[in-house]
Amino acid sequence: MIEPAAENRDVVSFGPFSLDAARRVLLKDGVPVTLGARTLDTLIALISRPNQAISKRALMAEIWPDVTVEEGSLRFHIAALRKALCDRKGGARYITTLAGRGYCFVAPVSRVRDRGGEHVVAATFSYANLPARLARMVGRDDDIEQLCNQLTTARFVSIVGTGGIGKTTVAVAVGHHLMETFAGAVLFVDLGMLSDPELVATAVASLLGLSVQSEDATPTLIAWLRDKRILLILDTCEHLVEPVAFLTSEIFTAAPQVHILATSREALQVDDEYVYRLEPLECPPDEADLTTASIQTFPATQLFVERAKASGARLELGDAEAMMIGGICRKLDGIALAIELAARRVESYGLQQTASLLDQRLTLQWAGPRTATPRQRTLQATLDWSYGLLTDLERLVLRRLAVFVGHFTLDAALEVASSATLDQTVVLGVIDSLVAKSIVATRPIGAMMRYRLLDTTRTYALDIAINDADLTELSTRHAAYYRRWLEQNGNEWSRLSTGTERSAHHAALNNVRAALEWAFGANGNAAIGVGLAAAAAPVFLVMSLLPECHRWSEQALAALDGKTHGAAEEMHLLACLGNASLHMHGQSQAAREALIKSLAIADARCDSLSRVGIRGLLHMFHFRGGEFKAAMENATQCRAIANTIEDPAAMALAHSILGRSLHIAGELGAARVELDALLAQRPRSRRASTIYLGYDRHYRAEIALARTLWLQGHPDQAAQRVRDTLGEAERLDRPESLAVVLTWAASVFLWIGDLRSAARHIASSIFHAESLSLEPLIVLGEARKAELAIRRGDARGAVESLRGTLEKIEVVNYELITTEFKISLVQGLAALDRTTEAAPLLDQTMRTVESKGDLVYMPELLRVKAGLQPADDHAKRFLEQSLELSRRQGARAWELRAATDFATRLKAQGRPDDARALLQPVFDQFTEGRETADLQAAEQLLTA
Repeated sequence: MIEPAAENRDVVSFGPFSLDAARRVLLKDGVPVTLGARTLDTLIALISRPNQAISKRALMAEIWPDVTVEEGSLRFHIAALRKALCDRKGGARYITTLAGRGYCFVAPVSRVRDRGGEHVVAATFSYANLPARLARMVGRDDDIEQLCNQLTTARFVSIVGTGGIGKTTVAVAVGHHLMETFAGAVLFVDLGMLSDPELVATAVASLLGLSVQSEDATPTLIAWLRDKRILLILDTCEHLVEPVAFLTSEIFTAAPQVHILATSREALQVDDEYVYRLEPLECPPDEADLTTASIQTFPATQLFVERAKASGARLELGDAEAMMIGGICRKLDGIALAIELAARRVESYGLQQTASLLDQRLTLQWAGPRTATPRQRTLQATLDWSYGLLTDLERLVLRRLAVFVGHFTLDAALEVASSATLDQTVVLGVIDSLVAKSIVATRPIGAMMRYRLLDTTRTYALDIAINDADLTELSTRHAAYYRRWLEQNGNEWSRLSTGTERSAHHAALNNVRAALEWAFGANGNAAIGVGLAAAAAPVFLVMSLLPECHRWSEQALAALDGKTHGAAEEMHLLACLGNASLHMHGQSQAAREALIKSLAIADARCDSLSRVGIRGLLHMFHFRGGEFKAAMENATQCRAIANTIEDPAAMALAHSILGRSLHIAGELGAARVELDALLAQRPRSRRASTIYLGYDRHYRAEIALARTLWLQGHPDQAAQRVRDTLGEAERLDRPESLAVVLTWAASVFLWIGDLRSAARHIASSIFHAESLSLEPLIVLGEARKAELAIRRGDARGAVESLRGTLEKIEVVNYELITTEFKISLVQGLAALDRTTEAAPLLDQTMRTVESKGDLVYMPELLRVKAGLQPADDHAKRFLEQSLELSRRQGARAWELRAATDFATRLKAQGRPDDARALLQPVFDQFTEGRETADLQAAEQLLTA
């Protein structure tokens, strides 16, 4: 296989085709063309020297550098290449045969340097979570090479084979082999831990840190992947074939740079899927002359010997032992898992007894009709045999460990598997024994070892009979453990950012889901479910898994009895239900009632921390809906409560929401005090004492500080604050928060007059909002685009666009920012001489501002109203009001605009001295930002 130089990133184009040799991708009109590895090597060799004759011998030496092949092999690949290129069809000519000389690529070619910035995920891909590869794999080198070639060309490959054959191991090795090709962007998704088919897309999206705000996460995931170059490995798909097939088909069609590798016991049966059947490891034949040397040439026997020695067995291999090992591997049909299980028994039972036990058990298993595939029967027999070798105590612990879904910690195993008759010391010893016997698998995640029953082992263990009382007790301990785990660790979730950090927590979250399903199921315990849901719902909330937060909160609230009404559990469930409903369905009455009822319980319980957090949620509810006076009331109450307790996170939240409310009310001095205090408080508030306080990362408050700085006459500091906030949002990898920050950041650059930066941030905000399916933010981004166009003097099309987006904003009830857009709409209408439409819209906007309380815009509204007045005396009255209110608010930026407009009118009236006397003192207040648009306009007027 030819490996082009890694630094060669040229893309060669010819006809409708483009070839990226470095990535080994051939596209026709943007659609990948499937070629075999050698056929692609042939094309790369020919196109590297266009219009030059290349001899057959030179081509064969380049394509098969270490192998001697016949000329017929080259002719075969030339023919396949011509077929793929449709050579000589429709007048197209690409490859010419030169009699006696060789071949020549004759089509015109062009080379374009691929800078890799648009479609390649950076090497610092923060979601990479590929498990470690085995130090040595046996017998799979050819499989890995073929899979790498097929995955590069076909883009969508499923590794299909029986359970235990090594599909996951091979997939992980392929991921590591292609890590450099995909610049580190390899995401491993273990679907074996997932039981709900509706959560397949959610599982992938949550590992990427995407916000899930609807029942179906597929559109959010597809939008994010659309322009990414990523290798997506979906492991253990057989129990979720239909939803995985649908999701992979959607991704393959919509995201042409995403390559998919799936593992499953059956094909997904998707049109674009390339099925790679992973065959068993090759075993030695049943021959009498098998020797010690010859068993080293077969992968199955190599694996057996290596694993037996690794487990501590002392194998003294002779020809007789070689025959025995060959027989064991054949009995196990070359299934890697079965071979490893058998090999690890050699230390305890010796080679001969291991073979004897295996023969006896498998003979019984094979006696009946084969209703399933032989390899599945063989693996089942191996599991039966392995289980038969366990002691009664080991069998009991194994059955108890089967309650876990996916990975679990040793602490979890000890708490759940222990009981009144089985103490933790005994359980610890049994787990060690089960690990040694390969019944329980281990894997380090982060700094802690995780344990897991292989899927086949867990399924087998769950079939072991257990009485209802024991099952209920086991499930109760499982649910109780994960409730405590959530309560102890829930506040950590808000700080997790990368896929590696999230992986361990997501494994535990799958156990939480399983416990909730049991608790609210037919044979569960709803009272236990209520407590578990109350602990889980805030975690679902902070991880942006809003549908699950809504579902379990709603189900738990319906299951409350008289004893739990008014308790902490109901308070948490109502708060989470209200917040999830707010983000999913907007400012609904149901969300309002849930939050208000939650606050009433917190008040009754005198739970100050929760009161602060829930007041913060209510502030968000009213603020988003444009109910600024109600939001201010909640912010003021929040600050008063926070003052009574010594909690940094509570105080940080109080500073944040009160500062934002004061900003929007036009009380800029007081707002600055609160927002500056937030910056001083934040380092101490990183560890939130309740999850509600960690939910708001205060990015909106930092943008409010930037806007306050601009209004107070510090444009350079405002721009720097925006850049710092954006940088932090990007570093902490919170896509939803970044989308919000980008939307608000654009307003600062529009005010400053940096239209290029505004355009860049608007485009980025729309992209992120679309990736996350955040409809309100998408609409805001479109409104910002129209606002920018009006600022650039292109009002004609922008006016109608902005009018349409304002209607959409009313539908989603995101009234927080509509005043800004209405000011821009009025200015656009005025630019088109449509004053009769602009004037009533402006008057209505001013009345709304008075009633709702976003008075920060009133000086600007008065200035714009002055601009609509034909008579100077009317304009003078509104400009004087604008100047007076700007000074009261401390809004030097509004004051400068009003003074510039006023001075312009005075100059036009032949009163230049009066104009200078008015404008100069205002201009002189500014000590920075002389290159910004408003200050430049004022300076030019003063110079004139």
